[in-house]
Amino acid sequence: MAALRLLRGRRGDIALYTLGVVGVLLALAHLSVRYPFRFDMTESRRFSLSDATVTMLKRLERPVHIVFFHDPLMRDTVDLYELIAKQTPRVTVEFHDPVINPARARMLGVNFAGTTVMESEGRRLQVNSPSEIDIANGILRVSRAATQRVCFLDGHSEPDPFSLESHDHMEGAAGHTHGLGAKFVLHERHGMAKARHALETLNYTVEKVLLVQRANGLAGCAVLIVGGPKIALLPREVDAVRAYLAGGGNAFFMLDPFVATGLEPVIREYGVVLDNDIVIDEASHFWTDVSAPAVSDYNRHQITRDLPLTFFPGARSLSPTPQRLPGASVVPLVNSSKNSWGQADPNRVGFVKGRDEPGPNTLMVVALRRPGEESTLRSRIAVVGDSDFATNSFFHIMGNGTLFLNTVNYLAAQENLIGLQPRTADLPRVNLTNRQMKGTFFLSVVLVPALLAVVGTAVWWKQH
Repeated sequence: MAALRLLRGRRGDIALYTLGVVGVLLALAHLSVRYPFRFDMTESRRFSLSDATVTMLKRLERPVHIVFFHDPLMRDTVDLYELIAKQTPRVTVEFHDPVINPARARMLGVNFAGTTVMESEGRRLQVNSPSEIDIANGILRVSRAATQRVCFLDGHSEPDPFSLESHDHMEGAAGHTHGLGAKFVLHERHGMAKARHALETLNYTVEKVLLVQRANGLAGCAVLIVGGPKIALLPREVDAVRAYLAGGGNAFFMLDPFVATGLEPVIREYGVVLDNDIVIDEASHFWTDVSAPAVSDYNRHQITRDLPLTFFPGARSLSPTPQRLPGASVVPLVNSSKNSWGQADPNRVGFVKGRDEPGPNTLMVVALRRPGEESTLRSRIAVVGDSDFATNSFFHIMGNGTLFLNTVNYLAAQENLIGLQPRTADLPRVNLTNRQMKGTFFLSVVLVPALLAVVGTAVWWKQH
């Protein structure tokens, strides 16, 4: 009898323990449904929103209502929209199955599942893509009252913003450079289609402008981009650029070394001098090219906020005018290291005192200017001594693309978009400066093997 009672007591304890465990599991299940929690363990954060999308959503100024029509197989896209709605109260989402609720689909002009209708203050836009980039772009487009136009100057062998051309060799290979000894091969120019696509993702419209054909071709341009012309502009083209800036226009000048463009007097009116040299940085450069300075420390500005490493394959230096010009203010943004110099000889590396300018050298500036003391117009320009950094071969590497987009957003007075950059599908790749490469080599090839050899020798000595 005592054993039977003990067995029954144990069964009761087991039953109570089982009920307790089941109760805890049910409570956890209820809490997980009521307060869902996501944890993305993928290396590429595949199931999370990008930082750029989160930043854009938190900066939204107008409400956006989203209606997504889906079928049961589109659960991933539904989760994506739910993630977006959680980032800001300005975005609201409702879901419908067009088969179950055909009246709602007919009312919004939707014919099939997978269609999204976005509305904001009377504007309506349809999106038919499940990708985060297209959805974020749609939200940005419908929430903005107007679309701004970015104009690329054309006709002087500039990189084509509608070309996907890029080098088919490994950048940094022996014998290849964009700086010293580089020659322009016009049929193998780098394109700028990646930069153009990124601008369109941020709701800009992009077009090329030939000032030879249209003297007033810059009318309506929010930003003029002069991206690496290889031949000089005609005098009437220079006059058109000057008139555009005098009328309150904004421009981004990316001018390569040892190329006279005819724009030097225009830029000088803003207090910036284009030096006729190329920056050599033996301490911090990209791969093995000493004429491609790499920069990770910037002057504080909206454009350079949280900006990762950038590099400039073949860049000239910039200097201030001897006297400060009235109505103009210049802010340096990017400088090379103290061990760099601006070399006037394009054919041979070597610092010559009295001829070359010792570092640090300024690579990029922004400048503001008012045409007159009583004028209400204000013109912004950004000047960088290189255009290759924004081409297809380098746009997606490190912070180059972010620097380009931040600059355009600043010039277009769209500071709320600074820091936004669409995700790219490029293969992952580790990019190191020359100093980082030497450090990695010393650590992996010299220090670690030497340490293991010392430890092994000490163990062997103790055993014998």
